Order: sequence, then structure tokens, then C-alpha cells
Amino acid sequence: MIQGFKESNLKVFCDGTLGAGGHANAILSAHPEIETFLGFDQDLSAHSIAKQTLAPFENKVTYIHSNFAHISDQLKLHKIKQVDGFFFDIGVSSMQLDQKDRGFSFREDAPLDMRMDQSKGRSASHVLEELSEKELGEIFREYGEVPFWKRAAEEITHVRKTQPIETTKQLSDIITNMLGGRGKIHPATLIFQALRIYVNRELEVLEQGLLQALDHLAPEGMIGVISFHSLEDRIVKNIFRDASTPIRDDRGKKVADSPFELVGKRPIAPSFEEVKKNKRARSAKLRWIRRKK
Repeated sequence: MIQGFKESNLKVFCDGTLGAGGHANAILSAHPEIETFLGFDQDLSAHSIAKQTLAPFENKVTYIHSNFAHISDQLKLHKIKQVDGFFFDIGVSSMQLDQKDRGFSFREDAPLDMRMDQSKGRSASHVLEELSEKELGEIFREYGEVPFWKRAAEEITHVRKTQPIETTKQLSDIITNMLGGRGKIHPATLIFQALRIYVNRELEVLEQGLLQALDHLAPEGMIGVISFHSLEDRIVKNIFRDASTPIRDDRGKKVADSPFELVGKRPIAPSFEEVKKNKRARSAKLRWIRRKK
């Protein structure tokens, strides 16, 4: 990841998804010239861990309890106009998946929460309780690309008439029993993905954050984004493509070059060694964009 910033002079850096501070530690270690490092994360438990990881750089790091849809507001608050580098590691983190009580994974029985920021918003159990069958079906179809979206919505609304769906095991069992067993992937995988994306507004936040990052990127600055499924990568790809396309008038005539350029024609996939160390990395795609001089 840090190779993308190898030739960069990073005075101001923004980590949109701080997590446990792994990427931040790598960037700060490789770029001693960094003066200001903004670490965004809406998960307060992540801040606690990151503060330990980044203790050697405490005089440089500002911890921001927010998702990266609020980049512009936070930069204004900290009187920062331009940023030399942005990095985003999209989606749920391995750390969050391993926290059994958060409800992100069906592998452990836990309250069906799924909120990255547990101080606000509706939990996944409330979503299953409050939304209509039609609305649930749309969530499963749009955010999980679930092939059996309609049937799943019907079954969930049927079950909730007699009992609230409050735990990960309950939801997992409903889907598994409905399909009569398991296939190559656990049948609840896409349902859980869809609910998590909806609960945290992940695709909306991704689009807002990237557009704001482009607005504040300094000349020769870089933005790197790692995504883990097609819905995320499609948004990144389209925003980066549009940003790097020449500016044209109403007749389609080119009037100016874009101030941005793509770095590499294709996304970077993880190496065999990286996948061996971290199986979650197998679906990762890394894309880069640069602001020209």
C-alpha cells in the first residue's frame, strides 16, 4: 500500500479509515516529513487501539471520531485547505469482524447490531423489525446482490410476526433453513453484507468522501482506495474515471485537460503472499489517482 506514496512529499495526510492504525503506522514510519496526520474512524474502539499503535507519533496525529463523509467539514475545522495524500480501506475491518459482540459476523452468536458507530443510527435488528418486506428485499438486492432476495425478505417478515430477530444466529438460521443447507459460501454471507452496508450507509459515504478528497487534494497529491467487493469498486472506478476525463463543452468538444490522472489502467490485486497471510485480502482491489502539477 505505502508504495503508492513512495515518491510523494507528504506534509499533510488523511487516513479515511484509521482502524487499528496499521496503515497509518506504515505511512508515518515511511514519511517522517509528515507534519499533520488526520485519522478518521467512526468506531471509538478503533481509536483506542490506534492510539496505542501510533503512540510514537502522538504529536502528529489528530483522531477524528467521524466517517470520511465529513472530510470537508473537518479540514475546515482544522484550518487545512489541501492534503498531500488520502488513503481509504473500505468496508468492515478484520478487527470489527473479530469483535464478537458487534454483530458483523454470523460465525459467533451475538446481538444483531452492525453499526460501526454504536452511538447513533439504527441497528440491523431494528432495520429487520421496522422496514417493510419490499424495503428489505430492495436492500438485499441492491447492497448484497442476493439472488434469493425476494424469498429472504418474505421469510424474515414471516418469522418476525412471532418473534423478534435480535441475534446473528437467528438471522443466519433463518436463511440457512430457508435454503435447506449450505453452498460454496455460507448462505447468510450476502444478507449480512447487505444489512451492514445499509446500516452504515457505506456506499453513500464512500461517494461523498471520495468527491471531497478530490476537492482538497494538493498538486501532485495521491488518493489510494482499497475495496473488497464489486459495489465499492464500481463507485471508486467511476469517480476516478470521471475525475480524470478531459473537460468538454455541451457539444462534446474538449475545452481543457483534467487536473487528475489515473495511476495504472487496472486495479492492483494482492499477491499470493498477501493472500496467504490474510485470506480477506483475496478480493481486494487497490486503485490510485493523482492530481497533476
